[in-house]
Amino acid sequence: MSEPWVSLPGALADEISGCWPSVFPEGLPGWLAGDHVSEADVAEAISRSLFLRQTLERHPEQIRPAVAARPLTEPTTDAWLADRWRDYLQGVDSEPSLHAALRQYRREVQFRIIWRDLMKWADLHETMAATSAFADTAIDGALNWLYERACEEFGTPMGADPVTGREVPQKMVVLGMGKLGGRELNVSSDIDLIFAFPSKGETHGGRRALDNQQFFIRLGQRLIQALDQITADGFVFRVDMRLRPYGQSGALALSFAALETYYQDQGRDWERYAMVKARVVAGDQRAGEVLMASLKPFVYRKYIDFSAFESLRSMKEMISREVRRKGLENNIKLGSGGIREIEFVVQAFQLIRGGRDRELQQRELLQILKELEELELLPSRVVGELRGAYVFLRNLEHALQGMEDKQTQVLPEDALSCARVARIMGFDSWEDCLFALDEHRSRVARHFADIIATEDQDDADEGGVDDGCYELWLAEMDEASALGWLEQSGFEDPDGSYKRLTSLRDSRTVQTLQTQGRKRLNQFVPLLINALMDVENPSETLDRVLQLVEAILRRTAYMVLLMENPGAMTQLVRLCSESPWIARLLADTPLLLDELLNAESLYSPPAKEELQDDLRQQMLRIPYEDLEEQMEALRYFKKAHVLRVAASELKGTLPLMKVSDYLTWIAEVVLDHVVDVAFSNLVSRHGYPRRADGSACDTDFAIIGYGKLGGIELGYTSDLDLVFVHQADPQLATDGDKPIDNAVFYTRLGQRIVHILSTQTPSGQLYEVDMRLRPSGNSGLLVSTLQAFEKYQQEDAWTWEHQALARARGVAGCDDTLKAFEDIRHQILCRQREKASLRQEVVDMREKMRSNLGTPAARQNDVFHIKHDNGGIVDVEFMVQYLMLAWCPEHPELTQWSDNIRQLEELGRAGVLPVEDTERLREVFITLRSTIHRRALQNLNSQVEGGAFTEERDYIQSMWKKVMVE
Repeated sequence: MSEPWVSLPGALADEISGCWPSVFPEGLPGWLAGDHVSEADVAEAISRSLFLRQTLERHPEQIRPAVAARPLTEPTTDAWLADRWRDYLQGVDSEPSLHAALRQYRREVQFRIIWRDLMKWADLHETMAATSAFADTAIDGALNWLYERACEEFGTPMGADPVTGREVPQKMVVLGMGKLGGRELNVSSDIDLIFAFPSKGETHGGRRALDNQQFFIRLGQRLIQALDQITADGFVFRVDMRLRPYGQSGALALSFAALETYYQDQGRDWERYAMVKARVVAGDQRAGEVLMASLKPFVYRKYIDFSAFESLRSMKEMISREVRRKGLENNIKLGSGGIREIEFVVQAFQLIRGGRDRELQQRELLQILKELEELELLPSRVVGELRGAYVFLRNLEHALQGMEDKQTQVLPEDALSCARVARIMGFDSWEDCLFALDEHRSRVARHFADIIATEDQDDADEGGVDDGCYELWLAEMDEASALGWLEQSGFEDPDGSYKRLTSLRDSRTVQTLQTQGRKRLNQFVPLLINALMDVENPSETLDRVLQLVEAILRRTAYMVLLMENPGAMTQLVRLCSESPWIARLLADTPLLLDELLNAESLYSPPAKEELQDDLRQQMLRIPYEDLEEQMEALRYFKKAHVLRVAASELKGTLPLMKVSDYLTWIAEVVLDHVVDVAFSNLVSRHGYPRRADGSACDTDFAIIGYGKLGGIELGYTSDLDLVFVHQADPQLATDGDKPIDNAVFYTRLGQRIVHILSTQTPSGQLYEVDMRLRPSGNSGLLVSTLQAFEKYQQEDAWTWEHQALARARGVAGCDDTLKAFEDIRHQILCRQREKASLRQEVVDMREKMRSNLGTPAARQNDVFHIKHDNGGIVDVEFMVQYLMLAWCPEHPELTQWSDNIRQLEELGRAGVLPVEDTERLREVFITLRSTIHRRALQNLNSQVEGGAFTEERDYIQSMWKKVMVE
């Protein structure tokens, strides 16, 4: 008898022949191969999937009863999934046993679904429906068990019934978003959830009454742990809660009224897209129907919503940027012509016309495509091509994921995996499979571009380019003619510019470019030279822009972007002309060229709420556990928005005070997200830290900003002075399967935050972090309890540390902890102090700083250090800090601000200084700070000529004598 793998292609046959004895040491068991499944089927299945092979090898005792209960040749039905869960549920008597049962149940179900899918015994519809039904069963099963135990512990939550209004027991409603909501879940996917409950109220019957929202937040935390936490048995689903209102910073569970109010008042366009597929997947189905009905007006407008086109264009551009940023062309979901573009096309029609054409108010993509054809919104040919591509791409996606039960949409690179995928997809070779894939993707990309057309997609008009630009770059004129042409065209250093261009053209990198890359470069450089003729310093600007050109020589898609968008080319040249700092930023991160496409947004930086929303959108699809990708995305986010601020300052649309505000908001938004990521990462390993009453902490952690961050005075290159505090009980431990002491948890949290912020990645450093202002400095704990922080400030802190506290404020983290810090700060600043001794200590510290950091006496006629020398910025800061510490006891309202400008205003308002003095100090302070900002954009330090700012310096010194010398 021949071996069962004899029909497999060579690479797969060799692989199976080598592992068959270890998988089946006693021969192929009869329970697996018999009337329904042949030996050849088994060989075929385990050749296609390492997951199937390892499951048979490691867990045959679990798979045997599952196969006996229903042959693998039979479809996976909802009824069978429910029956199997009931069997597993019988042995559950504790949360750990619930976790184990869920994970073992998953292993069995995944084995069946992946086997049938990869063997093509199930079609795409069955695979998606079965995977989604399994998720529904697991979520609902876990929720029901946990709800009963939570009611025993905390009492039953009571509130108004959403239909009758009578007081009834409240249950959670779990909304499934994305593919789960559409019953289109992948075989190895995360799940996007939103938790809701009908109405406010409190629990009855527990040891103490608990607010309904707190009850459901705790229930939600336990449900996430039951599904998401990795144990010895693995996990059930990666749970993503970031689609909820306010994202990761929002409450974990919200009442129906709160959800409706949020979407009505603040819902964004991308949230409309997300809500198209929302479905009640677990919990109170009846109440969930009421919730979904209340949210429908947010999703579907009653009219044909042509206003959606603008947001659709923006989202299309965002997709293109993401593909370029992440190099996603081999990603069949996110790359050009991938699954997401098909979804995008379909959802576009749903949002635009769904309010009028009720047939489009469905969730399943293939069903909506059918409706689009019947409504004659898309031609039959287009629908057929999109449908065929979607089925092909989703089957390919399942092939990629089913091989190792991993969430991936990236095409393989190793030969064995390529052979597996080709076999699963029914092709004789990987090349044939790729050819079919490229055909589908090119059709999708074409339809995507046709349906969601962006403005100004025409090719750049090259008619206005001076012929000399081409002749110069292509060496069609001799050196003398080239120099003459450059001089005539306004280049202030024609000789230097000629040598720079010649050096680039003759460089080894350019000489070894592929044909297409060389062609694009030869089109691009003349357009660049032509654009340079419109700025005042073309030679200097050329030097700066060529840094970027050299960086993108092998990524010529960026050149195409600039050639097809003349406005972006204009912005590039203008910004590089005005700032070498911006030129370097763009050269280091060419993806920022995307920001130049829209001049309106480039010169209109978003306010803090818009920054939060932008970051939330960018981070939605990046798992928290993918720390490397999180760090890269954060670095791009920061650079993109700092670029907008710098561009706006250069153009004069942002005054100094606003520049610092925006730079500070960027830092605050980043810090908030970093806290969420780091906290979530640690919770997934160790559970939640606990408070003294045993309840789980909702971070209970805060970041305190000192210095420029605390004073809302950040510059383009400022570091962050940070202090970390928390309110958890340091004597308790976390509540996870691998508990650690709360104190250890928060120390690791602080370390993780510093790591995310300060590690050098391919995109550079997010922020340089300085932790020396924490209690006891570098010798102190990285993270303090609030009680320890307060005790240190009361008993051990030096005067200079109280000076620093005057400029401190909470910038990220838990609201309760931030408020508690502000209370402590207020108390410390309002302590009674003896003014004369305080003044002397501040003066002594200022002298020490001046001697260490200021300009040496021998050079003071030649150089003035704007920050550290006599009459500089630090003099103003020290005066304000002294006055704050001296007068806060009599004027406690002074403590409400942490920045010098508003502190000066309050000091004038309180009568501590004459108003005319505070106003003049404010003006001088802003003048000096503005100079530092502008010099930073020119890559210049804070030292200027010795004769600069004599009037301002004299005034500051006169005020110093008036305030500090008595």
